[in-house]
Amino acid sequence: MTKKYFGTDGIRGKVGTGLMSPEKVLKLGWAVGRVLASHNNGQLNGRAKKVVIGKDTRISGYMFESALEAGLSAAGVDIELLGPMPTPGIAYLTRTLRASAGIVISASHNPYYDNGLKFFSAQGEKLDDEIEHAIEAMFDTDMDIVDSAKLGKARRIGDAEGRYIEACKASIPINIRLNGLKIVLDCSNGATYDIAPKVFTELGADVIATGDQPDGLNINYQCGSTDPSRLVTRVKVEGADLGIAFDGDGDRVLMVDHRGEVVDGDGLLYIIARSRLQQKEDIGGVVGTLMSNLGMEIAIKELGLGFERSNVGDRYVLETLNKNNWKVGGESSGHIICLDRTTTGDGIVSALQVLAYLVQEGVGLHEAKSGMSQFPQVMINVPLTGHADPMQSSVVQQSVVQAEAKLNGRGRVLLRPSGTEPLIRVMVEGEDELLVSQLANDIAAQVEQAAKAA
Repeated sequence: MTKKYFGTDGIRGKVGTGLMSPEKVLKLGWAVGRVLASHNNGQLNGRAKKVVIGKDTRISGYMFESALEAGLSAAGVDIELLGPMPTPGIAYLTRTLRASAGIVISASHNPYYDNGLKFFSAQGEKLDDEIEHAIEAMFDTDMDIVDSAKLGKARRIGDAEGRYIEACKASIPINIRLNGLKIVLDCSNGATYDIAPKVFTELGADVIATGDQPDGLNINYQCGSTDPSRLVTRVKVEGADLGIAFDGDGDRVLMVDHRGEVVDGDGLLYIIARSRLQQKEDIGGVVGTLMSNLGMEIAIKELGLGFERSNVGDRYVLETLNKNNWKVGGESSGHIICLDRTTTGDGIVSALQVLAYLVQEGVGLHEAKSGMSQFPQVMINVPLTGHADPMQSSVVQQSVVQAEAKLNGRGRVLLRPSGTEPLIRVMVEGEDELLVSQLANDIAAQVEQAAKAA
């Protein structure tokens, strides 16, 4: 059944519009609380009615935190406030604090003027479709308030940061030290700004932090995993061994080697898979997405591992991992899931898996990624200006057919709507970089024209 409010990754939008207004978020908090109260005699998955709330650093987080707190309290649910915390940290603390659910106030890699809500189950995983449908149905009913004696209470968890830092460090063997590594961290002025430098410093690295001065408005602005250009420059200027870039809520990661070459999620997945094989850990296979580079698929199979593509979105990566009983998967964007270490995509934990391999093998990032050759890949985002779907245009479809013929079986063409923004993503990859670029631009022009005509 189609969902009315939830997208592939919770609820997201421009602050002050749609569901992202304080009164709507308050009612969403109430709806979540009412659904928790109605499942399993006031418990969700056997846990008491308690919800943890964390957020990234965008200015609207204060407003939405208060609105959620009021809504949950009105439904008779207790609240534990974590403050600024990476999304995977909130998932972790939802489990360890024995909460019924966790709520993340974040729009991930979007600009500060957007915000959103992500939800975790008691197990620190995305909510089941059944629960999301129940929340939507409850939201569409009239709001009531429990008796005053049953209102939920709120408290702030003062040591939330320290708990998550220790969990991150525990994701690699205790004998691994990062002494001697000079690392530049770009925290995207987001949720990792304070936590990430502490994690890597406590493990012995010489850390140079950037993007660690959030002001509520500069999250993801010309920094982080969505724009690693400054990190590339800083790594070369500092003579660092490598650089690490997170996105605004800390569930994505990209890395930069000592030459200033960016290693995206595909490259990091390949290194993590090699690491698991080197440690004789059985991960079964690797899950990529429709956007994963063909070179990564080839390299993973050459390691003797299975490979399968899911739809784009960590939710679908996780579904495919669980279906196959595999342990490692992710996206080119750097959203990597290591189910043998945690329950959701975690930028810090993923980066640590790569660094542990570098230390164990005594190699640099540039050498570690060399076993995988990426096919040239071009992706162009075409804004949608109307309600019609330009992908249904016969002209657009014909341009795709013609491009695939020119690639002659040695490449791919993919058009897909973004799950979080009003965009059509046009992706072309193949062996010939000039041809790939030309075909991508040609198709994007047709998509743009069809969108305007609609």
